[in-house]
Amino acid sequence: MTFCLGIKLKNGLVGLADTRITSGNEVFLAKKVATFQQYGYPMFLMTSGLRSVRDKVLTYFEDELSQGTGWDRLYKAANAFGAQVRRVANEDGQALAQSNLIFNIHALIGGRLSADQEPKLYLIYPQGNWVEINEARPYHIIGESGYGRPVLDRSLKHGDPVSWAFKVGCLAFDSTRISAADVDFPLDVVLYRDGENRVVSGRLQREDLADLSRWWSERLRVAVSEIPQDWVEALVAKVEQSPQQGT
Repeated sequence: MTFCLGIKLKNGLVGLADTRITSGNEVFLAKKVATFQQYGYPMFLMTSGLRSVRDKVLTYFEDELSQGTGWDRLYKAANAFGAQVRRVANEDGQALAQSNLIFNIHALIGGRLSADQEPKLYLIYPQGNWVEINEARPYHIIGESGYGRPVLDRSLKHGDPVSWAFKVGCLAFDSTRISAADVDFPLDVVLYRDGENRVVSGRLQREDLADLSRWWSERLRVAVSEIPQDWVEALVAKVEQSPQQGT
């Protein structure tokens, strides 16, 4: 499984991607995020799904870029990536199905190209179509999405600064890697602040987030302990007084 998180803010973008790949009994590391420059304007791409499909689609997309293809708006890059997804589906989809494998790839593409009015983030489906991630829900996770969503839904807003979104994103990753055995360090990070015309990227190891993870776990236990006990006793009493449900 994969954990790739893209966050779309008013003044920037944040992307986090784990690097663990599980194939049968084998576990190894591989990058799931790539960065590009389009005539001085940045974009990044994160992928999840069947590894052979992801590698082939990304290779075709990079080949198109190497031939001088350029776009002035990010949705055009999303269209181009989606076209390569459909190309690989036509080439490999039937053979995969015959081997009982599902053609599976999801992608997040983010950035701001020359004609974009603000940073953009798009989710691309296995069918090659896409939706835009916007302020109504300013993030999306591809891969293992269940464990990280609560902290994001409670703590993240479209107007937050990049540093705040990065902090919340790290907590979402930490929640996921604790509960999902196939998501783990190292963690690749991409950050884009509007107006800088560059995406910065780096890799974090377990020890880099150890203090944050420990502090968060301790604060959660403290918060639970501070819940007024009379609230809990009232709920317990209500349960005990409720009519017993049949089996």
